[in-house]
Amino acid sequence: MAQFVKLQAEGLTALREMDERLVSYNVEMTEVTGGTFWKAYSEAQVDGTEEFPVIKDWTNMGNLQQWYDPIDTTNPRLIKLAKELGTAWVRVSGTWANKTYYDFEGKCNGVVPEGFQNLLTKQQWLNLLDFVKAIGGKLLVSIANCPGIHAADEPMPFDQADLLFRTSKEYGVPISAAEFTNEPNLIALSGLPHGYTAADHARDHDLFGAWLKKNYPECLFVGPCTVGDINLFGSLEGAGGGMAAGFDIVTTEQLLGDYKSKMDVFSYHYYNGVSERGAAMGGHWPYEACLFEQYLAVAANCARQYVDRRDRYVPGGQMWVTESGDAGCGGNTWASTYADVPRTLNELGEFSTVTDGVIFHNTLASSDYGFLKHGTFEPRPNYFAVLLWNRLMGKTCYASGEEIREGAHVYVHSRKDGKTGYVYLVINNSAEATTVELPKEAEAYVLTGNGKVRSRTMLLNGKELTLGENDTLPELTPVTVSGTVELPAYACAFYVL
Repeated sequence: MAQFVKLQAEGLTALREMDERLVSYNVEMTEVTGGTFWKAYSEAQVDGTEEFPVIKDWTNMGNLQQWYDPIDTTNPRLIKLAKELGTAWVRVSGTWANKTYYDFEGKCNGVVPEGFQNLLTKQQWLNLLDFVKAIGGKLLVSIANCPGIHAADEPMPFDQADLLFRTSKEYGVPISAAEFTNEPNLIALSGLPHGYTAADHARDHDLFGAWLKKNYPECLFVGPCTVGDINLFGSLEGAGGGMAAGFDIVTTEQLLGDYKSKMDVFSYHYYNGVSERGAAMGGHWPYEACLFEQYLAVAANCARQYVDRRDRYVPGGQMWVTESGDAGCGGNTWASTYADVPRTLNELGEFSTVTDGVIFHNTLASSDYGFLKHGTFEPRPNYFAVLLWNRLMGKTCYASGEEIREGAHVYVHSRKDGKTGYVYLVINNSAEATTVELPKEAEAYVLTGNGKVRSRTMLLNGKELTLGENDTLPELTPVTVSGTVELPAYACAFYVL
């Protein structure tokens, strides 16, 4: 059903001020050290012309992942494109981080110590710190917690953690925020000490918080870094829904126990479902649903469910989504195409109406849901979408006055340039054009797929967005519009008033 949207030039109610680093991202530990990560899809699978084979034995990660060499965090294109996004939090974590030995003295000769899975060299870490410094960012980490660190019934020691924190601080790029363990509620999958329980985590989480406060009081204590202990994926006649049985998901309450060491920020992980790679575990949405109301509603539903816990554990604090993307297990086959742009922009818009905080996209430059393509660092449609968000949308979030509905997801912020006025984001997730009435002349940035929704490149006002010579970004030029305009089917548009 075609929709009509009327924008306002004044009189909107301010909801909150948003963090300037709302758009942030992960550089996974496995990217820094080299290691296994999600298998790449074939070109035909990305285009949707070849089905991804059903993998029934999803417990065998060899079916889902492959080896990748470390990414080059000194690469000029990577640094340039990251800097263009503006200041951000950079999170170095992931399941791989739970099992990483910090070989900063070079004593291991490439041999991973017993109880760990991989090595982080000092040079790899310093290169990562140089990247964070180059983009004007801040660093968030989680530390190793595995059999090589301690046994389940032994309190957590922090000599390895101190090496990471001390080296970073001495180098001039301190760790500014820390989570204890990545996704500790997936105990069976997270590489934690054998026999580790929720009670063990509660003990060690408190110990880490106390250690952090004593030794690095300037560092934010963030947590509990959980995933899936709520109705994470939503449902649509069996599509989406919760994860299938096969492993236990521990609740936030169990993980934190009596909660003696207070956190500064509440964190959780959100994905809009499970990708084709892990579909056998449940929670996979078909491509045909990627613009449905039920699908786009997942991000805000997750945020609202976690608000009560944030208010309980970190009253008055921010809420951080420290991993986010279209689907767990490395993204859907369409994650690298325009088809995921409406979801990404909708997540930023809806989250801002729920709470202040930061969203860490997973990842900057790896797997099918990365802003940049692994290896080449070519920007994908989502990169240009968040680049426009960061350039146009200011910190103040307003109530749009429009009910969220198919064809009319409307969000509004102050102008990033500091001028009086508003910037509207209108997402048309329907097959019909949406009519937008403007109160005055406006600058319009209209995003569409390049000939189709599932397109590898994106158009801005009809012009393809690709890198130019010497990695020059394309001009993000608006068109001037007034009166009543038509927003095409499946298009997203920023209107600057």
